[in-house]
Amino acid sequence: MKKSKTRIFVEKSISSNLIIYIKNKQHHFLKNVIRVKINDEINIFDGITGEWKTIVISINRNNTVLRVINIIKKMKKSTDIWLIFSPIKQHRMSLAIQKATELGVSKIIPCITEYTNIRNINNQNLYDNALEAAEQSERLDVPKIEKELDLKTLLLGWPEDRKLLYCDEKINDGKSIIELLLPLKESKNKWAVLIGPEGGFSDLENQLITKYNYVIPVSLGNRLLRSDTAITVSLFCIQELSTK
Repeated sequence: MKKSKTRIFVEKSISSNLIIYIKNKQHHFLKNVIRVKINDEINIFDGITGEWKTIVISINRNNTVLRVINIIKKMKKSTDIWLIFSPIKQHRMSLAIQKATELGVSKIIPCITEYTNIRNINNQNLYDNALEAAEQSERLDVPKIEKELDLKTLLLGWPEDRKLLYCDEKINDGKSIIELLLPLKESKNKWAVLIGPEGGFSDLENQLITKYNYVIPVSLGNRLLRSDTAITVSLFCIQELSTK
């Protein structure tokens, strides 16, 4: 049995016998990087119906043409967890987006705070990183990348049915994040994680965040974690709570 050479995301609903034209970066990857040939199998997914097997029927200068054969995995949505983070340097931000995607977040929202150093955000670059991570991790959808918001606007428009896990480096009450979250394991709440910039949140921002009932302040331990590390740790903890 042939094995798929790779898997790629397509931005259209897939069905049997559909002919799909792969262009631009994905075409370059198929043609020049992994050097697909006629009749090679490629798995594709759309975030709507699931994952499908296709075969390559044509390789041209500007596109690779695929014919859909049959469905492999029916659509199953990722866990409904949001990531809200203050933008950091590009290399580590790309890594953070990739890890968040691998850990199953459904939405990513850049948040501008008082100590945010990076304020010019390339949302297309964030999406490209999320897309690549989704393709490699075998998830069936790609997280939604929202336009950046300032902290106050974010909190004012927050949905009341979603708990916001506020990772605060200043907390030192001896309780781990797991201890705080376990009592909420059976709750019906939706979840989100808020990670600040390298300099943390200001005192005024801390007061603003903690006045809301939907906010749960937590510590990630005694060490001062970089933002990308904090994102990975907190998302893993909340995912474990949501899936067990």
